[in-house]
Parts: sequence; C-alpha cells; structure tokens
Amino acid sequence: MALSQFSSMTASETESQPLPKTFKNSDIEYDSGIRDLVDITKMYLTTPRAEPKPTTALPVVPMTKVALLEEQENVAYRLGHSSVLLKIDKQFVLTDPVFSDRASPVQWAGPKRFHQTPISIDELPNIDVVVISHDHYDHLDKNAVKEIASKVSLFLVPLRVSKHLIKWGVPSEKIIELNWWESHTFNGIEYVFTPSQHFSGRTAFDKNQTLWGSWVIVGQTQRVFFSGDSGYFPGFKRIGDRYGPFDLALVETGAYSEAWTEIHMYPEQSVQAHIDLRGKVMFPIHNSTFDLSLHDWQEPIRRAIAFAEKNGVELVMPQMGQRLVVGDVMPLESWWD
Repeated sequence: MALSQFSSMTASETESQPLPKTFKNSDIEYDSGIRDLVDITKMYLTTPRAEPKPTTALPVVPMTKVALLEEQENVAYRLGHSSVLLKIDKQFVLTDPVFSDRASPVQWAGPKRFHQTPISIDELPNIDVVVISHDHYDHLDKNAVKEIASKVSLFLVPLRVSKHLIKWGVPSEKIIELNWWESHTFNGIEYVFTPSQHFSGRTAFDKNQTLWGSWVIVGQTQRVFFSGDSGYFPGFKRIGDRYGPFDLALVETGAYSEAWTEIHMYPEQSVQAHIDLRGKVMFPIHNSTFDLSLHDWQEPIRRAIAFAEKNGVELVMPQMGQRLVVGDVMPLESWWD
C-alpha cells in the first residue's frame, strides 16, 4: 500500500502543503477507542503472570563522563527502555531519553522503573543530537527534556513534536522537525526519519496529531537503526533496501499483546524486522525497564533469543550501562535469569 497522503510527499512539497489534522500509518490503519481501553483494563486485572517485574535487583553497570569522553570507538550504552546513548564518529547521540522514575504524566502513579539509570543527567557529557521517535510518555519524558536541554546541541523530532519541547523551554533554534524520509546532516552524520507503524498522543484529545517514526543514523563508516515503537509492517524492508545494511539495529522487543498487534511486535516479528532491515547485529530494546504489557518481564528476551538462534541472527543483550562496540557481538550472559 502507498504511504499516507501527506507522509509520502517530498520535502519541497510538504513546505507548500498545510499539515493534516492527524497522521496515518502507511500500511495498516490503527484505531482504538473507549471500548478498547475498557477491554485492556480488564485484561490487566485478570491476566495471571508469574513475574511481571524483577524480584531481585537488575545488574546496572555505572557509567562515567570521563570514560565516555575518552571513548574512541563507536559504542552504544543502554540506559533503559528505549534510551540508548551512542557515540558515533566521536559525537554523542541519545535516543528517546527517559530518566524519570515513572513512564507517566505524573510521578505518583503509573509504570515504575525496574532499575536506576546507569548515569544521571548531571553526569552526562554534552549531547550532540537527541532523536525522538514519538511523543508517548515512555519515549518523550518532559522532566528529562527540561533537565537535559542545556546539554543538547540539536533535537531531531517528528512533525509537530516540537510544540511539546518549546512549551517545556527548549529554544526553537535547537529543534528540527522531519517528515518520513526527510533527512538532516549534523557535523557529518546524516539522520533520516523513517516510517514506523504506531500512533501518537499524550492525552485523550490529541491522538495522532503528531507524527511517529524510526531513525536511520549514517556515520562515516557505520550505520545504526533505531526503531522507536512499531508493529511489524513492510516498511522495515523498504528501509533496509534503501539504507541497509546496518551495523547495529536497535529494535523494539517488548510491550506486545494480542490486544494491540498492529502497533507493537511480538519478539519473533522483531527478529524478522531486523532481518528485513539487513541488520548485522540486533539489539532488542523497549524491555526490562517498565511493565507496559501483560507478559512476564523476561519473556521478550527469551523469545527473541530463541528465534534469533533459529534464524542465524547475531543478537546482543548488554546489561544496563554495559559498553557495546557497534557492530561487535558479545556473549549472552543471561543476566535476566
């Protein structure tokens, strides 16, 4: 199927076109209402789970600013959920920074962190680029954005997401909005905003008024893909054909359910998305930090590993804060068990 009417336009065409009131997915239209919310609430209250969250402390490897600044290789450090700190071509790139204790509009209720971040915002070095995939609370953290803004040179965000950042005090000259397939080059690294199959909104009244998507990061010698949130769709192959192969693919693997199969992938689909993308090493993200679905917290990792091994996919699962060289494979240490 073709891309949605607006999101298939070229950059020059979108400049002369008014933004639509709401955005749409390219392949499968996703819609939910009050009835779905009621059904999902019932599922949360009635579905039995052996271990929805860890019963013991998860291992976290502390990170330091000194070590990060001295780092000479292209590396990735998992901070939690979908927050990953990359150093590419000696530049720091941060994906979907979430540092708050809860992925929620308030900090007294909502999904609570399983672990602390391996580095605080105060300890972080200056960040060259922050990429945002969409405006859900577990990906766009108001408190983190406000605290980190002074350290960041540039925020790259989907269409209309800048309104949130500007409202929180980020200077507009630090923000660039992109449509699907548009790109921006900063200090020699190209950032391409690519499609995903999801939705957006931070309240009951702004659904799909901002765009959502994934990111292709093209360095001088290596390429990284960041999926954001997505259901499985043909767009992964389109991205892989156009921008692959990727030395490292950060792929959503968690928070899935039969109640929302269009917008989040089962682990086996995540591995297939990595294959479609022509990824060399798969790094499953979007798990092991918040309880956002109905599966046990370790299940996404176990299922992804099993399917990856069956299909000859190189998969890594570093501990929070553990150093990963982009493109390298590390032994699976089973820290989740």
